[in-house]
Amino acid sequence: MVEENGSQEEATLRRHRKARPKLFDADTQAQLEIAPDPNDPRLTERLTGIDENGLAVTTAVVTERPLTLFLNSQEVVTMMTIGDHPDCLAVGYLINQNMLHPDDEITAIEVDEELEVVVVRTARETNYEDKLKKKIRTSGCAQGTVFGDLMERFESVRLDLDARLRTSWIYALSRKINAVPSLYLEAGAIHGCVLCEGDRPLLYMEDVGRHNAVDKIAGYMRLNGISAAGKIFYTTGRLTSEMVIKTVQMGIPILISRSGFTAWGVSLARQANLTLIGRAKGKRFVALAGEKRIDFDSNPDDGQEEERRHGRKGAGT
Repeated sequence: MVEENGSQEEATLRRHRKARPKLFDADTQAQLEIAPDPNDPRLTERLTGIDENGLAVTTAVVTERPLTLFLNSQEVVTMMTIGDHPDCLAVGYLINQNMLHPDDEITAIEVDEELEVVVVRTARETNYEDKLKKKIRTSGCAQGTVFGDLMERFESVRLDLDARLRTSWIYALSRKINAVPSLYLEAGAIHGCVLCEGDRPLLYMEDVGRHNAVDKIAGYMRLNGISAAGKIFYTTGRLTSEMVIKTVQMGIPILISRSGFTAWGVSLARQANLTLIGRAKGKRFVALAGEKRIDFDSNPDDGQEEERRHGRKGAGT
């Protein structure tokens, strides 16, 4: 394993706050602290095949590799991921599974790329070691306990009632996010999640599973001391119960998606008073929960329909 220097969480956080390149999209001038890198050779491969006409074609495909997560000495889960930001993915997963609490001191994050392992170490033994051991001994019978803990935390969250969402922000975010170069546009088969403030995208993470993408953002927020206050969460994936639960647990009061809803996702959003907006494409959207936070400050008839070149589609050549 790779050893970390120091044993205090502040030292760990300082290491993760080291300057990361600021990336700009030439069309939108949106500044992102983290953005997809479709040119990273680790994240895609070029494969050859034939098309519908029987002609040779070369296309980009997203990589997928296992990453086994340990919490201290206890193995937690093996996730399939594209492999970037393993530290953020590990911490975010533990936060969103209620295995890592706000007062838990992270003393080290060890990543071994060769063994495909990440270890998160805390100053004290968390109470999930015993529960996970029980789950292993009983072939998964503790899953209900884990879910019960998640829902207990979900029900205790109180989202900011004063948070506002302008319709002009929805249109601007959709336009800006679609214009950012991404792995989705390069290769497809991937989900994206974006942390926003007002009409500005701040963090943009992608992965083969939308749950991985949201966990990466949750982990990055924890490791870099980013508050959920005044933030908006945007996803390209469906608005499922899982997405709603994780957004609420992160303390973010507004969730927007290009995709549609599930009935349970809507029910949970209404229970938590989460503003839930789906089918946000161009100048259109549908809100099914938390509508009172929305300020209608722009006329949709004055906006532009989404251009086809910004559509979420995989690329092939």
